[in-house]
Formats: sequence, C-alpha cells, structure tokens
Amino acid sequence: MNWVAWAIVACEVLFWVVVLAGFSARYLFKRRKLGLFFLALTPVLDIILLIIAGVDLYNGAAATTAHALAAIYISVSIVFGKSMIYWADERFRYYVTKLGPAPVKRYGLDHARHSFKGWVKHVLSFLLGGGILYGLIIWIDDPARTDALLSIVSLWSVVVGIDLIITSSYFIWPRKAKG
Repeated sequence: MNWVAWAIVACEVLFWVVVLAGFSARYLFKRRKLGLFFLALTPVLDIILLIIAGVDLYNGAAATTAHALAAIYISVSIVFGKSMIYWADERFRYYVTKLGPAPVKRYGLDHARHSFKGWVKHVLSFLLGGGILYGLIIWIDDPARTDALLSIVSLWSVVVGIDLIITSSYFIWPRKAKG
C-alpha cells in the first residue's frame, strides 16, 4: 500500500477520533467551545489529504487507485460530512450520555424519502469527486499516468446506478416496522 493510501486510512481514523473528542468535550466535560474546536478540525483533515495526494502527483507519481480514493474521500466528506456528524452526534448523545430522544427509526415512505435524499447526496459527491478526478486527468495530461483515475470514475458511476436501484426499491417495497 502506498503512502497516499496510508494517508487516507489515517485521515479516516483521525476523522472519527476528532469527532469523538468533540462529542466527549461537548457532552461529557461540558466544554462546548473545545468540542466545537475539535469538530472544526474535520475539514482540516480533508485539506491535508488533498495536499498529500496533490504533492505526490505533482512530483510525478502515476495516479493510483489510492489517489482516486482520496478524491472520493474528500468529495464524500464535503457532501456528507455535516449529516455524518449529526448522525454520530445524535447517537453519542442518546447512547453514551443518555440524553435526548432516541434516534428515529424510519419506515415506509419516510424511509424511502430519506434514502432518496441520501442518493441525491451520493450524486452530488459523485459530481464533485468526478470533477476532481477529471481535473487531475487534465492537469497531469498523461493518459498512462491517469488510467486508474478514469477507471474509478467508471466504477463509481456504476455504484451510483446500483444505489439508485436500491433506493427505488424502497418506494416499491417499503421498509416495514419490526414486529
């Protein structure tokens, strides 16, 4: 595994460490400003990853799947970041601190609509990530060095299509409440 791949793993681990540190500071230690500081570090991780991948490519490295995953990671983080933190915050508050209402379990049309909103976000992250990948392909201007980026865009478009099929199935066969 190359160092860009390790940087992605490190950024993902650090993302959750920073989020948990933020929630712990906010809820367990009643330090709201410190919690906000930790949560504000999450976009910094994206910038660090962008710099690492960009410098590696600038220095002449052939683009790998890891470089493509860095673009995907960044776009997903930008588009889904706020909702991921909200999701984690809601669960931390309820399950760890025993405060607030239980996380909502979605069924029927509500679940289908929520899934559709998630699919729309997936499309937005695909457009952003695909734009980053195509930008890198144009910037590098060497098909031999950017083949991995183009293949990931193709694969990701298939994944977005499969996600649409799954999301559509929730409108046809709505999720029912368990028993």
